[in-house]
Formats: sequence, structure tokens, C-alpha cells
Amino acid sequence: MPAPLTIDDLRRHAIGRSLFTPTTLPRAIERLGFVQADPIRAPARAQDLTLRHRVAGYRAGDLERRYARLPIEEDFFVNYGFVPRALHHLMHPRTPRAVWSRSRWRQAHEVLAFVRDRGVVHPRDVDAAFNHGKVRNWFGGSSNASTQLLDGMHYRGLLRVARREGGIRLYAAREPNPPPADPAATFDALVDAAVHKYAPLPAPTLGWLLSGLCGGAPQWRGDRAAALNRAKRRLTSMTVDGVVWYGLPGERLVRREVGDAVRLLAPFDPVVWDRRRFELFWGWAYRFEAYTPAPKRQLGYYALPLLWRDRVIGWGNVSVGEGRLQPEVGYVSGRAPREAAYRAALDDELGRMEAFLGVSAEPVKTR
Repeated sequence: MPAPLTIDDLRRHAIGRSLFTPTTLPRAIERLGFVQADPIRAPARAQDLTLRHRVAGYRAGDLERRYARLPIEEDFFVNYGFVPRALHHLMHPRTPRAVWSRSRWRQAHEVLAFVRDRGVVHPRDVDAAFNHGKVRNWFGGSSNASTQLLDGMHYRGLLRVARREGGIRLYAAREPNPPPADPAATFDALVDAAVHKYAPLPAPTLGWLLSGLCGGAPQWRGDRAAALNRAKRRLTSMTVDGVVWYGLPGERLVRREVGDAVRLLAPFDPVVWDRRRFELFWGWAYRFEAYTPAPKRQLGYYALPLLWRDRVIGWGNVSVGEGRLQPEVGYVSGRAPREAAYRAALDDELGRMEAFLGVSAEPVKTR
């Protein structure tokens, strides 16, 4: 009889299956299935910080530079990010919860005709052609109404992101795909894609993921409860220390030991993305504090979880000033591991960060 699974087994499995041997950019995205995006650069965008561990020779900005030539789309999945085109099609045609008025649809069709005529448009082109004015944005300020309209058209599948210039999305018309013949099977495929990305999952996270998928596929939000029941029957389940976990059926447990490596992970990296799982694996609470008032931050503006072997033992805040990497590291225990292997591994990780950013490094500061 095999030994019962432990939380150590699950933790090593989660790390081993996600931090696979670095490969090409297309293969890494296909294997991940979804790369969450975030606009903050501290020291680089989250998508770049995620891909640098999984793509050989990756440099900050490679995804944006190569996007137009890759079979991927920017879209909303459980969050906003990048998905393979096949996964993108599973979420469309999308039926948003917010219903547009006739006048709004008239504006959208006018803009769509404009985009089709131009091929690829910058939001400022639409502003200049239509003068839609200003609207209040999600943060209480004002933004161009055309930008909000383009966002809505993109979400509804009328437009796709053709590429970016300086971080600004440029749009092209998107050709519609037909509705799925079997909506339940399509929703199940989306669930499996999310589980593939984030497994093994505590049971509450599985439910949260399905709620997130109702943002990517709102037309099936009424099927969420049924889809969750189907998932629980379809997926592999295990109970460890009183917690029910879910994974993909037929997936073999990754049991290999994690080597002497340090990795500074993006706040949204799949290894650390689920804060519930984070606490079960590592016994402390990591919080993303970029939107926390500075006096209340405990870890820092954009603290990167610091993974040493199979343990997240602290965090790093990394900035770039005058062309140099400026790292500051903090530890949950209050001090760094004393092993020489750790010091060498941290130096190696900072060297990889330098190459990724194209800068040199200053000495590490410890909080």
C-alpha cells in the first residue's frame, strides 16, 4: 500500500509541475494555458516575471514584442491575460452581463466599420474620428469614452488586440466563431484548463475558479453550480490534513526533490497565486500591497515571493535605478538561511534578473 500523501508531497508536486524545464515562448504559453497580465513594472510586468522562469533566454518585453506573431490572444479568462487562441475561442461568443443600449450598439458598429476599413487602429485614431468625449472610469477619474467603448467591444468579441505600442492596445476586427454545439462540455473544458494551470487546488479555490470563469464566459454563469458538481466527479480528489484537494485525472505526482535554487516569483505566478494554498504550503500570509497605502505596507509595494528549494521563505523588492538592479530582501524568520548554497543561489537568481532586465546589480539589502 502506498504511503499517504502529505502536504510536502503536494507542495513539491505544485512546484515541479509549474516550474517546468524552460522551453520556447509558444510552448511555455501552451503549457501554462493562461498567463495573467498586470501593468505595474516593478521591476517588470507580471507576465514577463512569470515567463522568465519558463522560457529559455527570456528578456523583459519579449511577449509584447512577439505577440503579433504568436497564436495567442489577450483576453479575460479567470483574470485578464494571454491565452492560446483555442482557449480564447472556447469563451466566445460571449454574452456580457451588462446590456448595451441601442445607441451604444450603434456607436460600436460605427467603430467596427472604421476598424475594418483601417485594419489596425490606435485608440487615439478612434478618438479623433468620433469624438465620443469623456466618461468616469473605474477609479473615479475621467477617461476617453472611446477607450471604454473599445474595451467593451474587445470583451464582447467584436475586436481583438492586434499588438501593443508602448503598452497601449491596438485593435483589429475579430472574426466571430459559432456558438459551441455542447455548452456544458465547453464550460468543462475551460474548468479543466484552469485546473491544469493551478493544480493541486484546495476545494474552496476550485469553487472560486469557477466563479472567475464566469467572468471569462458569463453566458454560462447559470451553469456554475452544475459545472462545479461535474468537476468534482471528473477530477482527482485527495484529502490531506483534513483538506480536500483537486487535480487533473491521470496526472502523475511529481515527486522529485527541488534543487538548490532561489526564484523571485511574480505576485501572480501560478505557484503562489492562490493565497489560500500559499498559507497551507508555507504557513504564512503573503499579501499583494501595491494598492495598500504606503504606511500600512508590511512587505513592500511589489514584493516578489522568494522561493528557496521548495519553501517560500521571504520576499524581495527589486527596483532599477540609474541602470542598476537594486534588490532588497526580507525573511519571514527575520534572517537569511546560513547555508553557503543559499547565498550562491540568491546570487545566481539576481544574475538571471540582471540579464532579464538588461542591467547590472548593486549589493543585496536585507530588511
